[in-house]
Amino acid sequence: MNKTDLDDLVLYCKKINLNVVGLMCIPPVNIDPSVYFKEINLINNNLGFSELSMGMSSDYLKALENKATYLRIGSKIFGNRF
Repeated sequence: MNKTDLDDLVLYCKKINLNVVGLMCIPPVNIDPSVYFKEINLINNNLGFSELSMGMSSDYLKALENKATYLRIGSKIFGNRF
């Protein structure tokens, strides 16, 4: 899916009575995620959503700076996978 199709997807979800409350972002590995987090936060706000899922153990602080409301920090809690 391309981000330019997002408006159509949101409209379709509302049409079929899905309660979409926010977006999720997983940026590419080994690239500063800040630019992705800033952009998805802007898109999320423009769509009027209240929740934003982004940030993992390696970049959760940057995600919080960009208004993340959900974080995925499993390896910080449970350790790395084998």
